[in-house]
Amino acid sequence: MSEETGTVGRRALLRATGAGTAAAVAAPAMAGAEARRGFEAPEPKLRFRSDGTFRIVQFNDTQDDERTDRRTIELMERTLDSEKPDFALINGDVITGGCDSALQVKQAINNVVIPMESRGIPWAITFGNHDEDSERLSGMSEEDMLDFYMTYRHNRNERGPRDVTGTGDMVLPVSGSRGGSPVFALWLLDSGRYAPESIAGQDFQGYPDWGWVHPDQIQWYSETSRHLERRAGGKVPGLMWMHIPLWEHRFMWFSSVDGRSDADHERAVEKHGIVGERNEAECPGPFNSGVFTAIQQRGDVRGVFCGHDHVNSYVGDYYGVLLGYSSGTGFGPYGLGGDEEHRLRGARVFELDESVEGMIRDTRMVFARDFGIDMTPNDQPIDPLPLGPDQR
Repeated sequence: MSEETGTVGRRALLRATGAGTAAAVAAPAMAGAEARRGFEAPEPKLRFRSDGTFRIVQFNDTQDDERTDRRTIELMERTLDSEKPDFALINGDVITGGCDSALQVKQAINNVVIPMESRGIPWAITFGNHDEDSERLSGMSEEDMLDFYMTYRHNRNERGPRDVTGTGDMVLPVSGSRGGSPVFALWLLDSGRYAPESIAGQDFQGYPDWGWVHPDQIQWYSETSRHLERRAGGKVPGLMWMHIPLWEHRFMWFSSVDGRSDADHERAVEKHGIVGERNEAECPGPFNSGVFTAIQQRGDVRGVFCGHDHVNSYVGDYYGVLLGYSSGTGFGPYGLGGDEEHRLRGARVFELDESVEGMIRDTRMVFARDFGIDMTPNDQPIDPLPLGPDQR
């Protein structure tokens, strides 16, 4: 099996999902205080299958306007029909900034959620940096879009905790095959859009100017995680998704903060069990947000997965936590260029299993080319799919 399409190495997966994960335990906060501040976890709305398994599909960067490239929809449909997931996610940049009205925003969204909605598959989205780019013309903010997403029958998004940065930060607990308490958690975070013009009178020239997860979001994760732990009688393993990568994604690829050599990466492959491709430099925000440190402290999240950088598809084990990408699903935004423009259009699949320590049995990429989808490097837009009566 090639490195590009292979699954994360067994050694890395065992390290990241087993008892070796760092798990320094912070003192739990009072349950009443959590409830007042909106840090309590909701009841499970998802459940493992009767055979103890649960499958997730992550799409990323569908990123088109109301005339979505037909192959984006075809790739989503073929993936869902092949994998038959129990939950699907579009992890940010669901649409692009090319929509000129609220109707066009709704049509662009509708095009890429219908594949899940028409199949009755529970699904959700996170927000990326481009989702709100059309707000000036369309008048649709992220909050407006979230309200629209929530009109779909099979959508599982929620409005998010009160007075916490971000739109739609949430956790989806998953109960076991026999029901009852949560046995797994799906964490969805808004990693922001762009840095402000300046902070303390200093601009961001020379620094990446993407968004980042803020301290109050990390506090919400930590305290909600403790609430889940008390409810379940032990730590609840989980996966976390956000659109923009962490600095630790870059550190892992080179097994270094400063080194950028081939030798550094060779060492990283051995140390972190990395598989997949990196065709562009990671684009995190200007600050290291501290998300990874909080995850290490809590010891429950077993993987953090992003998109944003369309032509990266790698995953590895970074000190007990899987860090990875799903390459771009959409055929509309940039790809590899030239004849290989669409080679990495794809989706990431997660296989969960109650019988496995940490529940994560496997993760792998699937690609459009494997389904025989047209890979011609051109645009193939279609007219918008019809809106449902609840979405008009």
